[in-house]
Amino acid sequence: MPRFLIASSVCAALISGAAVVGVATQAGRPQFSQAFTREEFAGRRARIAETIGPRAVALVQGAPSVHSSAVFRQSNEFFYVTGVTVPQSYLLIDGASKKSTLYLPPRDERRAATEGDLLTADDAAAVVALTGIEQVHPLGQLAQDVKGMSPAPAAIYTPFQPAEGDAESRDGARRKNADAAADPWDGRQPREERFIELIKSRVPGAEVKDLSPALDAMRALKSSQELAVIERATKIGGDAIVEAMRSTQPGVREAELDALARFIYVRNGAQGEAYRAIVASGPSAMNQHHRASERVLPAGELVVMDYCPDVSYYRCDVTRTWPVDGKFKGWQRELYGFYNASYEAILYGIKPNVTAKSVLEGAIVKMDALLGSTKFSKPEYRKAAEAFVDQFRRSLASPRGGSLGHAVGMSTHDMGGGTGTLTPGLVFTIEPALRVPEENVYIRSEDMIVITPTAARILSDWVPRDMSAIEKVMAEPGLLQRYPGGTTATAMKSAPDARIRP
Repeated sequence: MPRFLIASSVCAALISGAAVVGVATQAGRPQFSQAFTREEFAGRRARIAETIGPRAVALVQGAPSVHSSAVFRQSNEFFYVTGVTVPQSYLLIDGASKKSTLYLPPRDERRAATEGDLLTADDAAAVVALTGIEQVHPLGQLAQDVKGMSPAPAAIYTPFQPAEGDAESRDGARRKNADAAADPWDGRQPREERFIELIKSRVPGAEVKDLSPALDAMRALKSSQELAVIERATKIGGDAIVEAMRSTQPGVREAELDALARFIYVRNGAQGEAYRAIVASGPSAMNQHHRASERVLPAGELVVMDYCPDVSYYRCDVTRTWPVDGKFKGWQRELYGFYNASYEAILYGIKPNVTAKSVLEGAIVKMDALLGSTKFSKPEYRKAAEAFVDQFRRSLASPRGGSLGHAVGMSTHDMGGGTGTLTPGLVFTIEPALRVPEENVYIRSEDMIVITPTAARILSDWVPRDMSAIEKVMAEPGLLQRYPGGTTATAMKSAPDARIRP
């Protein structure tokens, strides 16, 4: 958006008393969050300023620019403290004044002509009004501003942990860095390490400290605005899984269920996917992170789908298992019935302000009773059921004293989680798996859980998990069947001499 349009839009909103949120866009994409208020980000920056103290500053680096054919996505860390989605941006938080400065690159007129204008320091007053950040300066002024502070900061805090990018969690970012370091023909230095080196060289005398622990602690407990976005992401993700159930039948490919879900994400305003789709049928599911492939779903198998969208920089993580044929039969009903009853013994035992250990202890009592009352048709099935329960006994004996699952938020594997005391504000999933390795059978469910002061809200509980509820959905007409594959290719073959005319 040209600078005069940004400025005039901001001024008009200010005159009318409206909140200036999401005014500036690049080719329809907001450059400042439309899901959160400026006050939400200001509160986060204030907490950081309080944490680092008056003798320090915090410096957060945004994500780098991407190539012209890619869609830019800001890093989670930078978005969390600014809401700004412009590449090559930086934020300085002054612990003494408790004010912040946003640093933006200069305007590139040539790029703007083809890709759309971005927020720049040339529009400082408009950007301040849009974002609520107290000052906006050119990127080239950053080092000068820090070195010119009086008194000079004794410490500069910056995240030491790798920034999380598109469809990425910290564990994945670490693995990527480790793979590059271990490659004798690569050996790239992680971007955050290079940034730390540059700070030390350009601001000599200041101690560089890790901001990641403070950011992690803040991200672990979600605000009401964060919970609203996470709930929206869960609703979209659940809708996609339900439609995938409807569209499943023998002959459908894993990749088609992936594409179907992505269509529903885009149709409902998601900005992308939280992670690459896990759509795994039959033996493929034994690899728990199997990505959707061209494998055709055969009759008689189960299919596992684990997939969710990225909505306004927040994710969900939901999984369901269902029969390719649309009906649970024989061994499927036997194993899934035991699994689902055991799973729900854990899920519905979760409460606020209790420990994960106490939840598991209560669930194990119920699962042992299920083991005693269930008749299994094969010794391999009983062995698998016993192993399923035993994994929770081992979890109780671990140093953490029992773990329910992993946190979800800005990343799919977020900060916080299902360990220790279940404090209000935590968001996490449970996703235990039952495996019969002798027959390559794998069953898994996963649900989004929010701990509130009075209850454990299961955001995805409405997504069918009971066998009869799954079968009812699968009896409904699916979108894939209403739009059969191969129609374009068939039409082309029937008219080989067709030509495109001006």
